[in-house]
Parts: sequence; structure tokens; C-alpha cells
Amino acid sequence: MGALLQSHTAPRKLIAGNWKMNGVGAALAEIEAMAAAAERLSCDLVLCPAFTLIERAAGLVRDTPVRIGAQDCHAQPAGAFTGDISADMLADAGASHVIIGHSERRMAYAEANEQVAAKALAAYRAGLTAIICVGETEAQRDAGRALDIVVAQLSASLPDGATAANTAIAYEPVWAIGTGRVPAEAQIADMHAAMRQHLSARFGMEGGQMRLLYGGSVKAANAADIFAVPHVDGALVGGASLKAADFLGIAAAA
Repeated sequence: MGALLQSHTAPRKLIAGNWKMNGVGAALAEIEAMAAAAERLSCDLVLCPAFTLIERAAGLVRDTPVRIGAQDCHAQPAGAFTGDISADMLADAGASHVIIGHSERRMAYAEANEQVAAKALAAYRAGLTAIICVGETEAQRDAGRALDIVVAQLSASLPDGATAANTAIAYEPVWAIGTGRVPAEAQIADMHAAMRQHLSARFGMEGGQMRLLYGGSVKAANAADIFAVPHVDGALVGGASLKAADFLGIAAAA
């Protein structure tokens, strides 16, 4: 395990914001403020607003380092899928990234690992970077199964075409999302080390360089400590990404 983990060279950190079902046109002012400050930061910023804001947001950040992503996509490029949006449509609207397999999708919409992998392939075909989410429930952690659960999700959710350029992994313990609870740094370290070992064993050098993000109640106050954990290459931020001041505080810690 040590040799595999030593092959990792820490990449530039990626801070991604998941707006979930929040934000109308007036919220674009927050993205504009984030973009204005992005030049001073030494990390990559991706914001994932609602579908209705993607095209307008992409226009606002066009000449800045900020990138715009989406929160989901369909596995098919087109078809009779009322209410869904394809990866090609997202790319056409100006998105460069897409979150796939978030625990809220897995739980509320019963998305299985195989569906997540199919969506990731769709993202790759459209030229998008997939941010693939994995994470255990509180019951699974209490049962001592957290590492096994997450590595199994990782194994089944990543297609063979995953590379360091087209994929980032977000570890989000389900019990920490939006609750204010954060795992101990040792727990984050153990999980990220296990994910790195799996990725390196499967994908070699590419797996060693895939960015591993931590998500779950990340705030400016705890971001620096989280980013200091080995193999934490950034964060997937929820509520704290809705306001420029909060999100930029996290980015500054990176």
C-alpha cells in the first residue's frame, strides 16, 4: 500500500460548489463576485448551480478561471426522457463539469452504482469532467463497514475510461452532509488513503493523480485542517458555496 500511495503528487486543489435546488437569477451576483476574486486564488473553482442558471453563469465566468458545472446528467445523449438533461446539453450550455452519484440522488432516486458509471461515460463522451460521489451512511460506519462500502461504490461507479483529467472523486459521508458534523481527521485520512490505494491499483499512474475531494459540512473555519489531511485534493461544498464570502473563505484555505 505504501508504494502505491507514495506515487501521488498533490495536484492543484479543486474546490467545487454544489448549489443543489437553490438560486434564481439574482444569485448570479454571487458567482460574479466569486469570479472577480478567482485570479488571486491558487486553486481551481467549479460552481454547480441549478440547470436554469448554467448558461447565464457560464457567460459571466467566460474570461475568468472559474468553471461551471451541473448537478446531474442522463446516461443517454437524447431520447424520450421527460425532465432529464443530457451531458451534451450541459456542454452546449457552457458546463465543463458534472456531479454524478451524489448521495441525494442515490437515496432519493435509487441511483445504483451502474447508473452512476453509465452517466460518467456520458459525461466523458460530451467532454465533461465527472465529479463522482461516494460515501457511507451512519449505520454503515457504526457497523465498521465504511471503508468496504466506499471502495465498493468506487469500484462499481467508475468506468474503465476514467482518467485524472476527466474524473474527480468526492468522498461525502452521508451523515455529515448538511448536519454540521465532520469526521475526525484520522477518519478522513483513512478513507482517502483507501480510495487512493484502490484507484492506483486499478488505474496506475492515472489513479494516483485523480483528485480526491472531501465533502460534508465544509466551512472556512474547518477547511484548512481538512486540506492538510493527506490525499485530500479539494472539497465539494454544499451550503457554504451559496455565498461568495463563505465559498471564497474555503478556497483561500486551499
